[in-house]
Amino acid sequence: MSGTGLRERKKERTRDALVRAALELFVAAGYERTTVDEIAEAVGVSQRTFFRYFAGKEDAAFFVTRLAESHYIRALRERPPGEAPLEALRQAVLGSWDTIGEAIEQVVPVELHLRAYKMIEATPALLAAHLRRQEGLEEEIAGIVAEREGLDVDADPRPRLLVALFGGVMRVTQRTWSVGEECSIEAIRELTARHLDQLGPALTGNWRPV
Repeated sequence: MSGTGLRERKKERTRDALVRAALELFVAAGYERTTVDEIAEAVGVSQRTFFRYFAGKEDAAFFVTRLAESHYIRALRERPPGEAPLEALRQAVLGSWDTIGEAIEQVVPVELHLRAYKMIEATPALLAAHLRRQEGLEEEIAGIVAEREGLDVDADPRPRLLVALFGGVMRVTQRTWSVGEECSIEAIRELTARHLDQLGPALTGNWRPV
């Protein structure tokens, strides 16, 4: 491996160590009560080094979440071109849950990521930031759907409408999972599939008991 490659790998190891220390401290002590100095100290680096990798605590808190989102975007882009839009969204997200564990494990243990995700849902400042970030993610997904269907996303409302609907299902899933007892990828995948199965009946069915 070249000197440049070794330096880059060392940077990645430092970055991943900072992410792991940050998530462990956030989960154990709470996001608001954890300082950048404590994160840096846990890794044995300076505060200045921390800021070489992250703009702040929030940036570190969402690092693995961004990784998972990128994994989903790739999965969506790889869906067969003839697949219906909603089915492509569904298969991409379920397929992502099947394969995301290995990608996450390269940075932090999956269980730590899942516990940190529950922490984000329970921390008002992080939840607000997460919802703002989701808006940008949904816009990107709508653009991909429009491109797959040969549509102009600004002229045809269907991609944004579909993604907004799909995003709503995902928000309900995340909220339900975050307050539950199960903390596993299998549990959130099963819940995602179950909620997506309810989408059609919820939109077109009669909810009143016969």
